[in-house]
Amino acid sequence: MIRIEECKLDLNFTEDDLTERVCKILRVPKDAILSLEVVRKAIDARKKPDLTYVLTVDVQVRKEKSVLSHADQAHVKVMEQIRYHFPKCSAPKRFVRPVVIGSGPCGLLCTYELALHGFRPILLERGSDVDKRCAKLQHFFSNGVLDPNNNAQFGEGGAGTFSDGKLNTSIKDPSGRGREVLKLFVQMGADPRILSDAKPHLGTDTLVTILKNLRARITELGGTVHFDSCVTDLAINGQKITGVFVNGETLIETETVVLAIGHSARDTIRMLRSKEIAMEAKPFAVGFRIEHPQEMIDLAQYGISDHSVIGAAPYKLTAQANGRGVYSFCMCPGGYVINASSEPNRLCVNGMSYSGRDGKNANSAIVMAVRPEDVDTNEPLSFLTFQESLEEKAYWLANGAIPQQLYVDFKDDRVTNAYGDFLSTTKGACAFTNMRHLLPEALTAAFLSGMEQFGRKIPGFDRPDAILSGIESRTSSPIRIPRDDAGVSSIDGLYPAGEGAGFAGGIMSAAIDGIRTAERLALRLAGKTAE
Repeated sequence: MIRIEECKLDLNFTEDDLTERVCKILRVPKDAILSLEVVRKAIDARKKPDLTYVLTVDVQVRKEKSVLSHADQAHVKVMEQIRYHFPKCSAPKRFVRPVVIGSGPCGLLCTYELALHGFRPILLERGSDVDKRCAKLQHFFSNGVLDPNNNAQFGEGGAGTFSDGKLNTSIKDPSGRGREVLKLFVQMGADPRILSDAKPHLGTDTLVTILKNLRARITELGGTVHFDSCVTDLAINGQKITGVFVNGETLIETETVVLAIGHSARDTIRMLRSKEIAMEAKPFAVGFRIEHPQEMIDLAQYGISDHSVIGAAPYKLTAQANGRGVYSFCMCPGGYVINASSEPNRLCVNGMSYSGRDGKNANSAIVMAVRPEDVDTNEPLSFLTFQESLEEKAYWLANGAIPQQLYVDFKDDRVTNAYGDFLSTTKGACAFTNMRHLLPEALTAAFLSGMEQFGRKIPGFDRPDAILSGIESRTSSPIRIPRDDAGVSSIDGLYPAGEGAGFAGGIMSAAIDGIRTAERLALRLAGKTAE
């Protein structure tokens, strides 16, 4: 197969335009093209507002060697097509069904692959199905009544359901697991454009459809999904897993358990700690979510205010302040700031968007790396308890509403009285307060320095009426549960996986880790070792 890189076309290009461009680069007539596929499509805004698409295209042609000999060599290379393959193993006639805890992207993809290959997994989710979960969350946004098991963190789909649904990842994927995830999402109802967009995303509305279809497919394949089923204890005998207790009463016997709990299952983490399962503190980041008019971001990034053709503009910002990293996180073009709390008397925020990204504001977390010296102790739960303490302070700042403050008032250490030239777009009650002393001073100083730097990169980013919401604390898991090369923890048969265990950071990396864990577990049940 031939891969063409840096294939540039106008924003309104047609399929005929693409074919003509490919033929020109390869110096062949149209009938020499057997197939072509756009595998990556990105926007080139270096000469804004004159924008173009830059494509990477895989092409199959007649007489490939001859074509390569006279093609434009600047952007052409031979590419071996990567196809994902699950390990060659099958479920034995008799085996104890594996249990997967958590229905986030890691748990779902692990469950799907195990079901697809005959291992009949049991998936346990502490929250409800996505329809009931959506209803409970909307009730929370409207009335402030929190369900600890059905919120922005817990329930079918995990924390990713109520986010922007970004599918880009920086991890290397030579095995093709990532492509397999994208293809599965398309089969379950996602827009096929995610297969080629450089920065693909789904949006909450699309994720709801995908989750329902994926659950139905898992069931068809022999898997079982149980909602409202919180794992409250593990049965362990001689350092080996023998079962899980659900809702404090029901025992499900098993020899293999995938721990895909997500980064907010603090009660489960403490239960694991009480079982003396090895774990360690893992640094994370904390900060505030900031809002700007989406039109301002579009003008800064693309030089245009009408994004109807190319979609709302994203951004990614990084800085260093006193040796501490400051960066944007989970940026949501045309999105909403939501109350993402999952525990009584503790509050955190997140960003979400729908597939159309058609909200009036852009929002992103601006977070600072937390260091060991920022917490009191070095024990495994030190970062987790620090995270909890910040959320408790955030909750009481506005009595359970999302605390908000204009950037100028944050700098000047005073309470905000009114919004500036634009309004906040939030889901959940919000109230003005003073967040200047919510974070330790070192983190606050880093935030202010980072904002000044970002204002030089995106004009207006540090505008006085930029809206801050706090606190953004669930950026990643504050613990890691070590695992060996076979994916097993200090307890035989227990497989820590995904974001909650400290091995992923986002939908794609968690899903990929879920597939990887399914491979390892399947090999074990089949009595084989990895090749």
